Amino acid sequence: MREHFLKLERATTAVATSIACAMLAIAASLGLWQIITRFIIERPAEWTEVLIRFSLIWMVFLGIAQAFRVGAMVSVDVLHRLSGRRMRRALEALVALAALTLISVIVFVGWNYAQRGKVQTVIGLEDVSMFWAYLSMPVGGVFAALAVVGNFLEPQRLELENAQ
Repeated sequence: MREHFLKLERATTAVATSIACAMLAIAASLGLWQIITRFIIERPAEWTEVLIRFSLIWMVFLGIAQAFRVGAMVSVDVLHRLSGRRMRRALEALVALAALTLISVIVFVGWNYAQRGKVQTVIGLEDVSMFWAYLSMPVGGVFAALAVVGNFLEPQRLELENAQ
């Protein structure tokens, strides 16, 4: 059961990370296009600013899964280094529980925002509902929750190796 979950978690975190990378590439490309249209063509494309913001929001909420997976988000380095094996596992459980609590709030609030944002349109993109921007919170939260549990079951503390 554990291996099946970890396999699912690795796949979902890889998908979330890939989409987050694509969102960063989209944001950078739109930023370049905005510079070209504003300063070279001298006819600014107003819609690019909104799409850059949306893609960065999606990038953050999807990319957080990878950060949780490698143990780089919520970390208590000094306590982790100084504690014994048993205390270390208790500390990891406490951190995972705190992260899951925060993520559940983000998912709940994000879903409420998304539901209420269905009737709200985006300035600059009047045909697009704010639902799509707010949806990044619950979607990213689900990916992050899987990653937190995956990191608890198969701990990776890669930030410690990179910090030294």
